[in-house]
Amino acid sequence: MRTYKLTIAYDGTAYQGWQRQSNTDRTIQGILERCISEQAGYPVEVNGSGRTDAGVHASGQTASVVLRGIAKAGFFTEKVNGGLPEDIRILREELVKNGFHARKSAAGKVYEYHVDINPKADVFTRRFCFHFPRELDLDAMRKAAGYLTGSHDFAAYTDKKDEKSTKRMIYAIIVSGQGGRVMIRYEGTGFMYHMVRILTGTLLEVGSGQRSPENVADALRSRDRQQAGFLAPAQGLFLKEVRYR
Repeated sequence: MRTYKLTIAYDGTAYQGWQRQSNTDRTIQGILERCISEQAGYPVEVNGSGRTDAGVHASGQTASVVLRGIAKAGFFTEKVNGGLPEDIRILREELVKNGFHARKSAAGKVYEYHVDINPKADVFTRRFCFHFPRELDLDAMRKAAGYLTGSHDFAAYTDKKDEKSTKRMIYAIIVSGQGGRVMIRYEGTGFMYHMVRILTGTLLEVGSGQRSPENVADALRSRDRQQAGFLAPAQGLFLKEVRYR
């Protein structure tokens, strides 16, 4: 048995998220498993570093897969890619030690959220940005991001009610802007269901003057989802990198 680590990019627009589902064949995991199984000649399971929601993109998703033997060079990046839709690509394949698991072995993740603040949405990037045509105070957003950085209970910033623990560590939130575009980068140990999108909606409310930077900390302390901001749309979110020790 041989374990492979795959780095995968996909445009999530047409898909129902990463995780395979019984009621649709439009999932990233399901399509990868089908294509790899066809090339291997037997069923395989693909384990991702985590789930991405419907419509969310990735330029650095990581997955692990176990084959019955060593694959020929280019098995994934050439043969399997040849059977994948054009909006899903395996960028890199790496033979790793048995026991490696894309999710269980992960030490951290990096997400980016892209916002178009121009008066009219850009025709060519509209599938990969959230059009939010308002002037944003980036300094206020950076101040608010400071309250969110570190180890906190982020119960107010997730839509999932049955998490065993809502404590997470965020190493950095970087807010940058240029030419009518704003990008928010999140680096942390891990993120809960909808967490990055809720954080983004909250920061956008700060940037547009709908709440103060200090209110972000109040929401943290409240542990009440209703005290945090709106859920930013999926199309602006990218999983950029999964980090391993």
